Amino acid sequence: MKICELIKAVNAEVIKPVDLDKDVRISTDTRTIKPGDFYLPLKGANFDGEKFITQALAKGASGAFCTGNDGNLKVKNTLTAYLELANYRRKKINPIVVAITGSSGKTTTKELTASVLGERFKTFKTPLNHNNEVGLCQTIFEMDDDTEVLILEMGMRGLGEIELLSKYAEPDITIIANVGTAHIGRLGSRENIARAKCEIVKHQRGSVFIAHDDDLIKKTVEFNGKKIYYSINDVKIMEKTAEYSKFEYKGSIYELNTGGDYNIENSLASINAGLALNMTYNEIKEGLKKYKPIEKRWECVQAGGFRIINDSYNANPESMKAFIDTIAEHYKNYTIILGDMGELGDKENEYHRELGEYINNKQLSQDTEIISIGTLSKNITDAVEKYKTGHFDTIEDAVLYIQKNVHTELIFLKASRSMKFEKIIEKLS
Repeated sequence: MKICELIKAVNAEVIKPVDLDKDVRISTDTRTIKPGDFYLPLKGANFDGEKFITQALAKGASGAFCTGNDGNLKVKNTLTAYLELANYRRKKINPIVVAITGSSGKTTTKELTASVLGERFKTFKTPLNHNNEVGLCQTIFEMDDDTEVLILEMGMRGLGEIELLSKYAEPDITIIANVGTAHIGRLGSRENIARAKCEIVKHQRGSVFIAHDDDLIKKTVEFNGKKIYYSINDVKIMEKTAEYSKFEYKGSIYELNTGGDYNIENSLASINAGLALNMTYNEIKEGLKKYKPIEKRWECVQAGGFRIINDSYNANPESMKAFIDTIAEHYKNYTIILGDMGELGDKENEYHRELGEYINNKQLSQDTEIISIGTLSKNITDAVEKYKTGHFDTIEDAVLYIQKNVHTELIFLKASRSMKFEKIIEKLS
């Protein structure tokens, strides 16, 4: 973008001379800034990017935004300016924007949707878990100028946050993968979580809303366009293994190179997005077949003589139960290692205990061992009476036990990301 566009997009005040016709790239990090970049300093609870304006200019930045007097372009708030710049570029490139949220499964749904829509369109998606305000801006600035479809994952920590993302993304198609209990500690109830998720349509400019068939979503969403609801109950499953699914949906047959009913259900959102964009059956089918699970989502690795299936990117009561269901249906002779689920509020002990009771009522392999690691997860194994259990406060203690006492070749890992279960694999390697 030219500097004159930056000024126009955010209504900045020019307080030091700049070359208005110069093309620049926005940078928010002096550690990676390159000569010619235009520096946009962000502020947080523990940092103030404006303290590094001099450093940015010394590294060759062509100018800087500021809220004081140290830069070239003065604005009231640099994060708001970043969002306004992102919205300006979103309109300039003008891709079809698909916005996706959900209590769980939103990243998998994003990846599936990108795989499907990429069969016809030049597609760009939110990288990794960059699903907050800064991540939204980074994604929009990283997409190529000829991007046809932009897929944005939207996360939230409270009410109003997804509405803010929607305001600057102005989505054409919106998707809610589900409304569960993730973040219930912050929001207090599923009803409030539904309100927060349904904010995704607040600034939607397109006419298609796609969501899991949930009465709470239906009751909460305020949208006048076309609403499409889907569920695993709409599917006829034809073939299913641990790493493959074949199913019929709306009269067409699709395949996925991954297992689990929850993955089939997530794929229905991407199928409906493809249909909304008038893609052919063959395009959608091929896009689904090309999908591959990403790191820490049903990721299979070898470590310490064990085959480990790592699904520890995140965890909440719903995804934990789906994880257990898949294991029960497809596997034999294994050890399951579970960790704490975060942000569950006052009922966190109860949610963990309920998971243990759920496991106790499942028909797992008779020699199954359930190991819990952490603080809250002790409630899980305390509630399991049917299978052998063990609990450890630390990953280090658990790994020592695994090395000496676990004799199954297959180990499953599931916990919230804060538990850092990848360290189990690192220490076993």
